[in-house]
Amino acid sequence: MAGERSGGRQDPVIPDRMFFRIGDVSALVGVESHVLRFWESEFPSLTPRKTNSGQRQYRRKDVETVIAIKRLLYDEGYTIAGARRALRSKREPSDQALKDQSSAGPAERAPTASPDALQEIRAKLTQILELLGPSR
Repeated sequence: MAGERSGGRQDPVIPDRMFFRIGDVSALVGVESHVLRFWESEFPSLTPRKTNSGQRQYRRKDVETVIAIKRLLYDEGYTIAGARRALRSKREPSDQALKDQSSAGPAERAPTASPDALQEIRAKLTQILELLGPSR
């Protein structure tokens, strides 16, 4: 997610570390800590771990999510609910993609087994059942 965006502005470069404290993320992204805590309550995809002492540990994935949330809310003008939907749609396969796949022509569909192959599979399964013994 780090790198140039449209409009000539750049996302912050995320340092090569495993974990970040909330203050580190706040300074890196340019939002206050209380905003990050609020976003945690509003965006299920933002889930930093908590240490035994209760400090938040953001992983790289969490920092990337924070950057995406900030871009959606501040740069693109989404509402909280709209940004939540936008993030969710990036993670889940769309219904339209599933419909497109099911209505694809024969050359575009996933290959299916031939009748001979199905008979062979059935025969092997029958052999396995016989090896397992009579049904109970």
